[in-house]
Amino acid sequence: MSEPTQKLEIWCAGKDWCPVTATATLIGKKWHTVVLHRLLDNGPLGFNALKDEVGGISSKVLSDVLEDLEQKQLINREIVNEKPVRVEYSLTDVGESLESVIMEMADWGQEHLMPAATEDSSIV
Repeated sequence: MSEPTQKLEIWCAGKDWCPVTATATLIGKKWHTVVLHRLLDNGPLGFNALKDEVGGISSKVLSDVLEDLEQKQLINREIVNEKPVRVEYSLTDVGESLESVIMEMADWGQEHLMPAATEDSSIV
């Protein structure tokens, strides 16, 4: 994994709580970490392959997530073929630098979370 070549501009810079809050805001939406995790595990993927890897996500929601992650400079969108149009998504250097964060989240979840008896009993 390479070092990030850029820093992202954030509104709370200089505050001691800012790095944690800003990072949680960047990746904290429901499907964001799943998409990043799948790209970390699989490398660049086309839209349909990514949708299959994520599982349980609609095309509209995945499209919105990818657009948001691209705007946040965490993924790249590259047109690899024009006829038919084929798009591939990959992590930017900044996105790749989240690997240890996402893997730590996975490890923490494995250690501290269990399946809920019912959907109503789930805390999240």
